[in-house]
Amino acid sequence: MTARTRLLDPAAGRAMSALSAAAKKGLGDPALAELVVIRASQLNHCAFCLDMHLTIAREDGVSEQQLGLLAAWEEAGDVFDERERAALALTEAVTVLTAGFVPDEVYDNAAKHFDEARLAHLLGLIVAINNWNRVMVSHRIPPGGYTP
Repeated sequence: MTARTRLLDPAAGRAMSALSAAAKKGLGDPALAELVVIRASQLNHCAFCLDMHLTIAREDGVSEQQLGLLAAWEEAGDVFDERERAALALTEAVTVLTAGFVPDEVYDNAAKHFDEARLAHLLGLIVAINNWNRVMVSHRIPPGGYTP
């Protein structure tokens, strides 16, 4: 096994998996969770995570219309509801950090749609998928290796 293919120390991998699972469970909306992780994975160009989470999203009942328009969610009209839009805006702000911080208006809008606990889980989920994206992209893990 080369350094490039060894993903993580097993303990670190278990910790990241535990964070992902706890955040998704605490958010309480599997379909929304998949929209969030897919959007972050799009932004991070992580083919492995996109492939995996598109499969899971379909299993969780996310519509093909939402999956197809996710990259252009801001222009997609009522395909995404206000809560989904708030979560996606927060996902983009945390993932990209173009201004070096998450804008107050983005955070405050998300806080209108999620109680304190669910907002904490949403942020945990965004952090977790960004970690996974960075691991998979840095190791150039190709799509197709995920099996449900």
